[in-house]
Order: sequence, then structure tokens, then C-alpha cells
Amino acid sequence: MSAAPALSPARHADASGTALDVVVLGGGIAGAAAAIELARAGRRVAVVEKTEQAHDKVCGDFLSAEAIADLRGLGIDAAGLGAVALNRVRLAGGLGVREARLPFAALSLTRRRLDEAMLGRAAEAGALVLRGRSAESLTRRPDGWSVEVAGPSRSYALAASDVVLATGKHDLRGVARPEGVQSDLVAFKMYFRLAEEQAEKLRGAVELALFGDGYAGLQPVEDDAANLCCVVRKSRLRALGGGWEPLLAAMLRDNAHLRRRLWGAEPLLGRALAVSSIPYGFVRCEAVGEGLWAVGDQAAVIPSFTGDGMSLALHSGRLAARMLCGGESALDYQRCLHAQVKRQVSLATVLSRGLVMWPQRAVLESAAWIWPGALRVVAAGTRLAAKHRISVAEESACVAG
Repeated sequence: MSAAPALSPARHADASGTALDVVVLGGGIAGAAAAIELARAGRRVAVVEKTEQAHDKVCGDFLSAEAIADLRGLGIDAAGLGAVALNRVRLAGGLGVREARLPFAALSLTRRRLDEAMLGRAAEAGALVLRGRSAESLTRRPDGWSVEVAGPSRSYALAASDVVLATGKHDLRGVARPEGVQSDLVAFKMYFRLAEEQAEKLRGAVELALFGDGYAGLQPVEDDAANLCCVVRKSRLRALGGGWEPLLAAMLRDNAHLRRRLWGAEPLLGRALAVSSIPYGFVRCEAVGEGLWAVGDQAAVIPSFTGDGMSLALHSGRLAARMLCGGESALDYQRCLHAQVKRQVSLATVLSRGLVMWPQRAVLESAAWIWPGALRVVAAGTRLAAKHRISVAEESACVAG
């Protein structure tokens, strides 16, 4: 295995003056995946991550079989990190509860734990991980890019031939994404400690609960906690007063199953996490600029109910690294990823819009009630096609590159 040229964290604490091949902006799972692959292939890589320590993110924490395989290819054992096994899916709405087995093995793991493990793996592979820094601006140069970075005590510039844009749901100034097909939603997240009886009933399952103008996902995570992550239309949120507490109260009024699950539950965060204007349905088809590679939510945003967001993030980071290693352009990569994921993102967005609007939701819920197998079909149909997965041979080629 080829190792990246050594970049001493002590000597290059702020990386100014360091010769770099690639700067990765964002240390989430997409950025870390790209950094791991590139560093293993011998590229000089620096990861700029604005947070100094592990933190929670608005995310369903769902790892599909594809995501688990990508993590394994990156040297990450999700089960070894404490991930919880999931094998069933339930839909809870006005007609009651319908259950089906998932068509693949799945795991549940908090982003707090997964992201830190991946950044640690990137550092082990030879990438320089810069914590507590934020990218302020990007400037195109004749020989690459200059990235203005704000550090703890001063600002400085990083120069590299290529830049991986991995800032997740937050746009870098001057590099904003277009709106998605469904951009009128706000997402919230809270961890709970469920009552013992309810925790036992939830074990091994991910539950999709429908409520007025929105839907929520509930699933167990490590350390005997449960993740409740939801999206709601902005108009409904405004009508409720615009906060988490009135929204949660409305969710519990609208959905009896969710009300039972959270009866006696203890919230584990001081306040709910939130993010707005999520561009569901967005898939970038053109490169932002020569040598600028958009990955993760900067490349494609699939509705959260599918549980495939982390899989797409990991795949995009790995695909970008593989194509960069192979001498292909950012434009080639962006068009390739678009062709691979557009169908599944479009299908998921159509379903997501139906889940938050009446009477479309009534039709979808009735279909699931009449034919519970529809849940399995939707789960399978919103996965990345097997023919697009990165093979073991391709992994080896990038490492050897």
C-alpha cells in the first residue's frame, strides 16, 4: 500500500506553506472518505474541519448495506464502533402500523461517533486534519486553487491543485447550490432515552411516523438511545410558532404510535438540532469549476426517509477520489455521479413530496397498508444500483495509483 508523504501536524500546525495536492473542505463522512482514499493513494491531502471536537448532526444515523460496505472498504468497522443492527421497517400513520423486513442488513450509528472514527482513519492514512478551522473563500489560480482559511489565531492560505467541496448542508460563500425539487422543509433532530418497554419494542427496527405536513424517523442507536429525526413543511412550522417544542407536541397529537413510543422518554440533548431549506432532489450535473470536486450533500441530496443519504455521501467521496487518482476531471466525475444517482434521487423526492402533502400521502399510506411489501420495494428502489458500486479491484487501483 502506498503511503502519503509525511505531513507533520506539529511542524505544519496551520499547514501554511505546505505543498498540497488536494484540500478537502469539510470533515464529514463524504470529505473524510475522499481524504482517506486520496491519502492512501499517495496524495498530499489536508482536511479543513470547522469543529474542534465530536458533535451531533441533523442526520438519521442509518447505515444501509451499501454504506456498510463503503465503510469497510475505508477500513472502518461500524459494528465495532457500537452500531446497532436494524432488520425491520415500520410505517405508522392514520391507518395504523405496517411492518416489513428490510431487504438488506442495516446498522444505526451516531454521526458523532462515525465522523470522528473516519477523521482518525484519514489521519492514520496520512492526511493532515486541521480542526477548528473554517474555509472563508476560494480563489482560482493558474495552477490550482487558493483556499483562505481562518485559524484559531490568524488567517492563512492553502494552495492545492484540486479542492474537494464537502461542506455538507452548509454552502461555502460564493459556491451556493441551486434549490432542490423539494426545498420547503425544515429538519429537526433529538436523541431520547425511551422507557424500557418502548425501547424493547423499537429494538431492531426503524419507524417512519407520518404527521401533518411532515414525517419522522425513529430508530435505536448505540448507548441505549433513540434518534428522532423529522422534516416538516415551513408553512406548518410557522403556523405552530416556529419552534421544536410546539412541533413535537403537534407530532404527538397527530400520530398515536409515536406518542406511545415517546411516553416517558427523556430528551438527551440540551436543545434540538435544526437545519432549514434542505434541497431534496438536488443532483449536481456540472462541475463548479476546474479542479473543484463536490461530494456529499454538495453533490446530491436524497430525502431522509430513504436512509440512503450516508451511502450517497460515502460513495461520492470515494468516487471523486478514484476518478481524481485516475486522471479524470471534476466535470467527468460530476456527470458520472449524476448519471448514477439521478434516478433514485428523483424517485425518492417524488415519494417525499407525497408524504408531506394530502391527498398524495393518503394514497401512499393506503398502498403500504394493502401491500406491506411496498415498503421493501421502496427501500430497495432507492438504493444505488449494484453496477455503480466501487469494486474491490477499483479500490486497489486507487490505492496503487
